Amino acid sequence: MSQDSERSRLDDAARAGWLYFIAGNTQDEIAKKLNVSRPTAQRLVSLALSERLITFRLDHPIAACMELAARLTERHGLAHCQIVPTDPDSDSSVVGLAEAAAAFLEQKLGAAEPLVVGVGTGRTLRAAVEQIPRMNCPQHRLVSLVGHISMEGSASFFDVLARLSDLVRAPHYPMPLPVVVPSRAERDQLLNLEPVRRLRELAAAADVTLVGIGRMDESAPLHIDGFISAAELSAMRRLGAAGEITGWAFDATGRIIEGGTNDRLTSVPRIVPARGLVVGVAKGVSKALPIHAALRGRLINGLVTDESTARLLLDIG
Repeated sequence: MSQDSERSRLDDAARAGWLYFIAGNTQDEIAKKLNVSRPTAQRLVSLALSERLITFRLDHPIAACMELAARLTERHGLAHCQIVPTDPDSDSSVVGLAEAAAAFLEQKLGAAEPLVVGVGTGRTLRAAVEQIPRMNCPQHRLVSLVGHISMEGSASFFDVLARLSDLVRAPHYPMPLPVVVPSRAERDQLLNLEPVRRLRELAAAADVTLVGIGRMDESAPLHIDGFISAAELSAMRRLGAAGEITGWAFDATGRIIEGGTNDRLTSVPRIVPARGLVVGVAKGVSKALPIHAALRGRLINGLVTDESTARLLLDIG
């Protein structure tokens, strides 16, 4: 498709999106006004959304969410806490959360002062990045906290860094290593490589860090995505693993576990208590205990979650 054709298609999609979402036209009315068929009008409206020509953001603060955020902030000494409404009919782990995390990251990247931004990986963060508009932020540096390939060489579907860098035009520093390697000796050898040492030094100086919080049960993303085996997951659970951040497994008190896959992990070490602004992004009943442990162990000092998870966190104590 030529550039002119692509531009015309996006122009039509923008018009259709405006007519539908702003002016309140039906798709039949849009079809007549744009002189296209109704299916074409429907496709244009969908294109307006998928290409982010039309975006929505809830700007009104909800009192119940603000109260929950204040209580969690006071209890855990948080530097940042945002609670989003819960959709009782949705089983999505990213809806609402992705938009809130994107707004937070967009606000940080909008700063003129140069920042080092550390990013984890995973489904929620990837969904958040897809909500960020195109920006021009050459003053910032984006650094990965964790590798995104398995020992077999397959890459994660949920890598965040490259996509974020493409969207905001900021230099990025990927972790060029498998998440877990076969032995501690191999890990130490890899970590002594000059590019890796430089990356870890940069990550340790991050001003803002955004991470997901993973489970360590049978549905652990580390296992589902092929980074650790079922046997390795079972071994970590026997050691008391309750959750993980960038691959670092921790127990119910938030203590980083000694041994197991943690001994062979190439991720940037977690600094305890969290240094800079380290925001965990997660929600759901299955995530409540891992989130609580991360808060209790001061692995994070910021949180983005939803109402129902926030209430669970407060009930845990």
